[in-house]
Amino acid sequence: MFTGLIEEVGVIERVIASGNGKNFAIRAHAVLEKTAVGDSISVNGVCLTVTEVEKSSFTAFASTVTCGLTTLGTAAPGTKANLERALALGSRLGGHIVQGHVDGVGTIKSVDRDSRGVSIRVEAGAEIARYIVERGSISVDGISLTVVSLDRGVFGLYLIPETISATTLAEKKAGDRVNIETDILARYVERMIQGGREGKGDGEAALKRALAEEGYL
Repeated sequence: MFTGLIEEVGVIERVIASGNGKNFAIRAHAVLEKTAVGDSISVNGVCLTVTEVEKSSFTAFASTVTCGLTTLGTAAPGTKANLERALALGSRLGGHIVQGHVDGVGTIKSVDRDSRGVSIRVEAGAEIARYIVERGSISVDGISLTVVSLDRGVFGLYLIPETISATTLAEKKAGDRVNIETDILARYVERMIQGGREGKGDGEAALKRALAEEGYL
């Protein structure tokens, strides 16, 4: 589990085919501290397991399925990557709950810069857009961001200077592809409602009761 607050930008040094997937050797610094084989690191929003740790890099494996569902499938040596170690118990949750389980790949439609930041519009597709809401949270290439606009399958983002300096997103241009993970809460809500529709109980009523008990209604 991650927060979507990027710790550093690393660089993919080597991509090595291995069995049913690829090994990625990634140059890094900050995320190597106290990292051991078996730990999880988010690489451009994809949760990967560390298989080797060296002085200035780590190696992680991505299966064929993961490569096919994310931008890792086309990542090459020299590609920059947003990196974040898994959330530790007791840490502040400054972003939102990010699993590192990418829902799909979106395409950047436009990038507009002003004197204070960068506006980006991303086309997501219907299966992803159904879980996106204005002013809700979303992870793009592993970065926790707020949706500022939503027009059918296209959502807008605004990058503040801190995000611009700490991530790769401001370097993107129209046509580039990005990994998207929607807020997991939206999927749970949908599933609870579907439960009632499928004859497995009144999911919508149960959801309303739970929200009322917690003071949301």
